[in-house]
Amino acid sequence: MDDAAFVGTGELPSGRYPDRNFMGDLVAAAHLALADARLTPRDVDTILLIPCLHSFVDQADLVFSRVVEELGLSKQAKSQFMVHSGGSTSDNAVRAAGSLLTAGEAETVLILQCERWGSAPVEQMIDSLSFNGIPLEWEIPCGQNFNAIGALITARYMFETGSTPEEMAGICVALRRWARLNPNAMYREKALTVEQILASKMVCEPLHAMECPMMADGAVGLVMTTPDLAARRGQESVRIVGTGGCVSHYSLGQETDLARLGWPKAAEMAYEASGWGPEDAQLAEVYDSYAAVMAIAFEGLGLCKPGEGARFIASGETSPGGSLPSNTNGGLLSAGHTGVGGGTALLAEGVRQLLGRAGPERQLDGVTRAIIGGTGGSYMDAQVMCLERVARGPGGVPPTRAARAASGGAT
Repeated sequence: MDDAAFVGTGELPSGRYPDRNFMGDLVAAAHLALADARLTPRDVDTILLIPCLHSFVDQADLVFSRVVEELGLSKQAKSQFMVHSGGSTSDNAVRAAGSLLTAGEAETVLILQCERWGSAPVEQMIDSLSFNGIPLEWEIPCGQNFNAIGALITARYMFETGSTPEEMAGICVALRRWARLNPNAMYREKALTVEQILASKMVCEPLHAMECPMMADGAVGLVMTTPDLAARRGQESVRIVGTGGCVSHYSLGQETDLARLGWPKAAEMAYEASGWGPEDAQLAEVYDSYAAVMAIAFEGLGLCKPGEGARFIASGETSPGGSLPSNTNGGLLSAGHTGVGGGTALLAEGVRQLLGRAGPERQLDGVTRAIIGGTGGSYMDAQVMCLERVARGPGGVPPTRAARAASGGAT
């Protein structure tokens, strides 16, 4: 995978935008990402699409290659296809793109995602989040839905770690601090306190309304190529140096360890592949549809001590000025939950930070290594990527891990 790299990102503001439309947003994100990479649509040979969940009609347009036509690439694009694994789709889409690049089957891949959850009919979204991925035989009759899934994980995590309601709410406050620095965030204008969160309506004990993700419209584009081609083009790039994954269950009722999930196993694989560990990361972008989901991931990734995820994040260690800046776009809980695109937005933010293009308010100084963590469905899997910035210019492409091993060099 370290023969694959990112060279550009593009993103539209998240929120409720009834005057925008699906295909228009998708194409706009594509042009922003390509411009960021200093490329044009004509440089793209492969388009990899991330599905939408708000509309069967819009999904059909993705399947039937409308994006190729909208970008003016008919009879030029080599392939257009789709990858889907819920909130971890971006991680797996990158694996697919990286494999094509490494095999020489593609030179420049454009990854695109758009979701219209914020503008979709509320009743439709309630049905979607109360039935999809929830077993018909056992869980739907009991009223299971995704807020209930988040509540079950949160309750178990709090029980095992002794984390308090104030500490769980503090995670949301930490994310809001970053969102206020992000012009694309849904809640840029609104500060947040622990007291406000705990005073909000109880949705599903122990989750309050302000601890649940807000559905949003959004669109993201990512441009990938090989580090060698990026160097020849004079582009700065971000290389994938290690990945790991673990699919742990289908329904939450089949998961035997709600306070850990698949993170430790996925992290071990990614660190072994990359040759570095959590102590080497300067930045983390980790899926956070609920506070406990982020805290559990932090512990499994080794970014804090076991049992200390909520306290670590709530204490300010991941906030602006903290020891490990994390979810620097505001995360799903403050930048907005764009469905399958929630993880894509976090990935794009990690790449953007490593490229030094996050803007004057939130760009971090000197970051070269980042950990990306994604999970999908009822937190059925854990996916981890280790990313490194590659310098531009002659000598800017270090040998791959395989080449280092073959030469007897250090990893």
